[in-house]
Amino acid sequence: MALMALSMLTACHEVSVPTEYTQSDALPAIYPDYVNVTIPVNIAPLTFEADQPTDEMVACYTAGGQEIVCSGQMQPGIDEWREMTAKAKGAAIKVDVYMRKEGQWTRYKPFNLYVSPDSIDPYISYRLIHPSFVTYESLTINQRCLENYDESVIYDNFLCGYEKDGQCINCHHFQNYNPERMQFHARQYRGGTLIAYDGKMKKVNMKNDSILSAGVYPAWHPSLNLIVYATDKTFQYFHTVHSNKVEVYDLSSDIIAYDVDNDLVTNLENDPKEYEVFPCWAPDGKTLYYCSGHFIDADSAASTHKEMAARYNRLKYNIYQKKFDPQTMSFGPRELVFDAIADGQSAVLPRISPDGRFMLFSSAEYGYFHIWHHDADLWLMDLRSGEVRKMNEWNSPDTESYHSWSSNGRWVIFSSRRDDGSFTRPFIAHFDADGHGSKPFELPTADADYHRQFMRSYNIPEFMRGPVSIRPQDFAEVLKGEGVDVEYRQRLMKPHWMEK
Repeated sequence: MALMALSMLTACHEVSVPTEYTQSDALPAIYPDYVNVTIPVNIAPLTFEADQPTDEMVACYTAGGQEIVCSGQMQPGIDEWREMTAKAKGAAIKVDVYMRKEGQWTRYKPFNLYVSPDSIDPYISYRLIHPSFVTYESLTINQRCLENYDESVIYDNFLCGYEKDGQCINCHHFQNYNPERMQFHARQYRGGTLIAYDGKMKKVNMKNDSILSAGVYPAWHPSLNLIVYATDKTFQYFHTVHSNKVEVYDLSSDIIAYDVDNDLVTNLENDPKEYEVFPCWAPDGKTLYYCSGHFIDADSAASTHKEMAARYNRLKYNIYQKKFDPQTMSFGPRELVFDAIADGQSAVLPRISPDGRFMLFSSAEYGYFHIWHHDADLWLMDLRSGEVRKMNEWNSPDTESYHSWSSNGRWVIFSSRRDDGSFTRPFIAHFDADGHGSKPFELPTADADYHRQFMRSYNIPEFMRGPVSIRPQDFAEVLKGEGVDVEYRQRLMKPHWMEK
């Protein structure tokens, strides 16, 4: 409601373009930085404001014979904007910015908003969390329509309890961008894994004596009712002087598979000397990618907090794959995909493009929780040629981490701390068929200054084909109830339809 109110207050009205001004060869300083970005044809209006001292600002948008003039905060009306982006599809919207200071108008060098004919999925979801470990209970999983500014809560951490009876919700995930098939975890009070599948819901108690722990970091098979998780014993500690304030690490971690229909779990990788994490499916469902950590210059894994604290920056991760046969529900041996350790790096979070050609991942000097590492950058691997390169067109001097592909493979959303070094914000960038990215742009908001004043971080941005329709209260009722216990099996069962 607050966003809608701001939208009405800042909408463009009857204003005129200054006729007397000094011409500048410089581009205007605006926030967010939308100068010469490529945008989807169906994105919400890009609101911006002056990022330099000024008394007044006017912007003129032109495309296809249409003109929109705004003052104050730049926000075209949504109907006008949709008409203009439709006209500029495959071309560009020209933006002229004028700023007045001490009675003198200056016209800056015009810039373009390149309007791609590639549309973007209409919704994203994310977790909103304070960058603090004191108020972590105050968090939600939200969804946002990218075609306007509508935002709603999928689930609120306080719905089941608080303080000693509090929860920590995390790891929301969808099967193939489908909002009707999702899952998320609730830790601590009334904890469990909530599975929503085509109108049905259940809470699963994933813990079992034969596996390391309950599952985290889910990867739902693109077509089968099978979810692969990491299981781990995760801990954290805080640096007193290091620029990377927080370190999250595992004393041990494995990879498991969970059969949603039969509530069965199976170990896929559980070498005690390996630290397996972040599984991810190829779009055809025939290859499972994941990361595995190694301590360099060490023959065995760390087994205590003290050992880990002494060697935290020697733990580095490579990316592996396992072939999967859906007919037999069997996995092959692990194969090395990318040897980051050979280059003195640690590569995590592999994500495969919908056409199966590219793998996007995050790389930093050590560890796997790159969202807290200021040196983390996005890298791209062409799985056909094996070529690997840093995505310089997307990276900044600060953190780039958690990333997701749109369903058509033409857009990527990722978390970045480039604004202030403290809060993660969602950035969106175009990706063409040849593997080149355009300049990223910050998630549009109704108030241009919204993110500068919003004291929460966006965590795990994921694309969706539509909104989640289940009410938060309905999720809470399931979490308050008893969970279904899983049963351990040494191998996966064939789905019933394969037996017929």
